[in-house]
Amino acid sequence: MSSNPSVASPPGTPPKLTVNPWLIAVVVSLAAFMEVLDTSIANVALPHIAGDLGASNDESTWVLTSYLVSNAIVLPISGWFVSMLGRKRFFMICILLFTLSSLLCGVAWSLGFLLVARIIQGAGGGGLQPMAQAILADSFPPEKRGLAFSVYGFTAIVAPSIGPTLGGWITDNYSWRWIFYINLPVGLIALYLVYKLIEDPAYISRNIGKSLRVDYIGFGLLAVGVGALQILLDKGQEDDWFGSRFITSLAITAIVCLVTLVIYEWFQKDPIVDVRLFQHANFSVASMVMFMVGAISFASTVLMPQYLQTLMGYTAETAGLVMSAAAVVLLFELPIVGQLTTRIQGRYLIAFGWLALCAGMYYSTKRIDLLISMGSATRLRIFQYVPLGFIFIPATTVAYLGVAAEKNNAVAGLINFVRNIGSSVGTSLVTTIIARRSQYHQDVLAQHTSVVNQNFQSAIRGTAQELARGGLSTFDAQQQATARLYAELKVQAAALAYIDAYWVLAVAALIMFAMSFLLQKNRLGGKPAVPMH
Repeated sequence: MSSNPSVASPPGTPPKLTVNPWLIAVVVSLAAFMEVLDTSIANVALPHIAGDLGASNDESTWVLTSYLVSNAIVLPISGWFVSMLGRKRFFMICILLFTLSSLLCGVAWSLGFLLVARIIQGAGGGGLQPMAQAILADSFPPEKRGLAFSVYGFTAIVAPSIGPTLGGWITDNYSWRWIFYINLPVGLIALYLVYKLIEDPAYISRNIGKSLRVDYIGFGLLAVGVGALQILLDKGQEDDWFGSRFITSLAITAIVCLVTLVIYEWFQKDPIVDVRLFQHANFSVASMVMFMVGAISFASTVLMPQYLQTLMGYTAETAGLVMSAAAVVLLFELPIVGQLTTRIQGRYLIAFGWLALCAGMYYSTKRIDLLISMGSATRLRIFQYVPLGFIFIPATTVAYLGVAAEKNNAVAGLINFVRNIGSSVGTSLVTTIIARRSQYHQDVLAQHTSVVNQNFQSAIRGTAQELARGGLSTFDAQQQATARLYAELKVQAAALAYIDAYWVLAVAALIMFAMSFLLQKNRLGGKPAVPMH
């Protein structure tokens, strides 16, 4: 049923397995899917949670922030936990923590209790993505990893897209508590299957617990720095960024702690975060690619439903259907991209993906308007999201090139960490762009609403006459006409701000297209690249 951990394998080759590696891929991706889904599924339930637990809307946002902070802290140190506990044991502990804390979230009777449960859930979830990815990297030879990562890709880039839809449907038809309860059967099944099917490769088994030193300084710097960064990104726009002393203090804290962490860990024999991986140029570029994948995928996932709901009047469920169409297309695309990674250089696939993404975002600037139909919005979302499959899978694959197999767990932890930080940065960026550029466009448009502007005055008179014919007095009709045109001006300004946001994403994708060619070539046809030590 399992691999024999006592048989050593040469570095860079997967352990010999008696279990079908594709079964392993499905099992570990199941656990990761559960965690990724949970990062977005709770968003739409926040008003319900606030009302049920007697909290304000601002207080309820800590349900998301607390999870993201603890999750981000665990991600980069998951490799260190593997060296202490073994990968299988750590993976099972994470699944168990995540599942039990999901139950606690569901039964929470107060906001304080829910936040504590979410912190535990985030900590458990922090190990699921990197462990799933590292297990896949060890279960498949380098030339077949692209195919394996196509299964994992479904969890990483499809789950965030369907999370809000599923969360909204569950909340509307049952209760917000069920968005947490649904993790219980999935978690228990995943825990059992991991116990029966997964074993540690020899290079992990023979080194478990050899280094028992706990890097308290490194962990402290990481926890404070990442915690400050996540809260900064989550609350920045709400608190007017650096106009707030609180946000400024968080920024200084994050910079000081994270810079000190890198310098300190670089000279440690057994660092809690293996920052020396960044001396591999290929890993550094792959990390930047994954950072931008997180930033653009989450930014576009925020933009489209927000546009449809706030400006077009769509319900959450209808907006979710628009988003889910791209997820369905990706479901069929990812295995094809996985096959292509065995025939085409990863960096060429990544370059194509960024170029297609740039085209999709540029097309969005031309097609987004206040008359867009549901069908057009669905097609637009597909154009925006489908290129990510051509980036995510080969970028995940090439991140391991030139790195010894013993570093697979650390690579997986850091790659997932930078992608998660990227998602927070992308979300904060577009939220800020929408707020600031809406105000700018509103000021510009308002210059055309003066009493000397004949078109504006004509529109006021026409609307007022229509309202007067409906039974309003001349004065009330004039007031309502002015109010309606002002509301229309605000909507137009917001629509222009969304176009600006898509322009920014298009330019970012174009820059990343150029960076793609800095990635190392991967050998094809069953000849893996020789790992560097």
